[in-house]
Amino acid sequence: MQEYSEAPVTMVKWYMAFCKKRIFLLLLAPVSVFFLWLAKVNQNFAELVFARKIYKVIAHAVSFISDKFPISLMEVEIILLPVLVVLGIAYLIYQLIRHKKNSKSISYLMLLTLVNVACIASVLFFMYVFMAGINYHRYSFAKISGYNIQESSVEDLYQMTINLSERAAKARNLISTKGGEFTKDGNVSIDKSNWKALVAAEVKAYAKEGKVYPELKGNYKSVKSVDFSRVMSAMEITGIFWPFTMESNVNTDVVDYSIPATMGHEMAHLRGFMREDEANFISYLICSNSDNPVLQYSGLMLALSYAGNQLYNQSPEDFEKVRATYTAEMSADLREDYYYWVQFEDTVISTASNTVNDNYLKANNQSDGVKSYGRMVDLLLAEYKAEKNN
Repeated sequence: MQEYSEAPVTMVKWYMAFCKKRIFLLLLAPVSVFFLWLAKVNQNFAELVFARKIYKVIAHAVSFISDKFPISLMEVEIILLPVLVVLGIAYLIYQLIRHKKNSKSISYLMLLTLVNVACIASVLFFMYVFMAGINYHRYSFAKISGYNIQESSVEDLYQMTINLSERAAKARNLISTKGGEFTKDGNVSIDKSNWKALVAAEVKAYAKEGKVYPELKGNYKSVKSVDFSRVMSAMEITGIFWPFTMESNVNTDVVDYSIPATMGHEMAHLRGFMREDEANFISYLICSNSDNPVLQYSGLMLALSYAGNQLYNQSPEDFEKVRATYTAEMSADLREDYYYWVQFEDTVISTASNTVNDNYLKANNQSDGVKSYGRMVDLLLAEYKAEKNN
């Protein structure tokens, strides 16, 4: 049988750019849109079919592979992206110069480039939808956990915040009595060189709560410390869930006591809980019920910061009463955290990053944008009332 080689660029017609086999990759985009629509109109599909079955298979398989790499694959991809873009543009320019006298060839090359870019975008969109996007439409964690979200009085908020402060004080003291590490200034310190041990503690904490909430089960260990953490801080980002590699990426340049809570938050995303308020609450739930006092303290301080901010907005006088219950050690940790973040406030980078994050959240069914982080307090109040009534 006679074999035919691909025609040289000088012989092709412009429309042959659409004859490439890869053109079928463009179908992934409408397929993705359909499943996003289906998840939005049918929450049972999003939860019972996708989140609990299809997603778990994808997440376990991809995170199992990415966990084998000691570095953040997200960082590698972000670094390589501009390099590949520049090389691609350079190659296109070279081809255009080479065939500048043949208008048909130039038309073909330009269309082929557009087709290739569209195919890549279609594949990435498909990956995002099936590795993250659909999960924005699953059941709320309040529904899964059985917590009753209802209106609460300022007194309820005050009592809960007092309770969080007292629990945080006990956890902080427990770190000292169990031989925890501290900086020369007396702040909580974490040995980040032993990252695997910290990840193992988080995995153990998730396994413990998984007995209560089966949806939190899963041997997901792909949690990475980011080398360019300082850059993340400049963008006011503490962690990123990267769906393309199923990695939880954590900023480790921040104040140490906050790191376990960030890990818990990103690991909640890895388990398919994409809403920010829910990921925060799950992190608090996991960390505060852990057997590790550092995790306990981190989760409780996360909850205390959100509850305290809401209480201050409602009743500054009650907030001052709560703050008076902070131990000297808690206050020192909070001061360290404040002075760390104040250096990044209102910069061009942080403002741009917050704008992008706000638009991303709104595009993913979180209409309040970055304000949705505050709704964690509703879950905290629901848990507090449930515990008080038992």
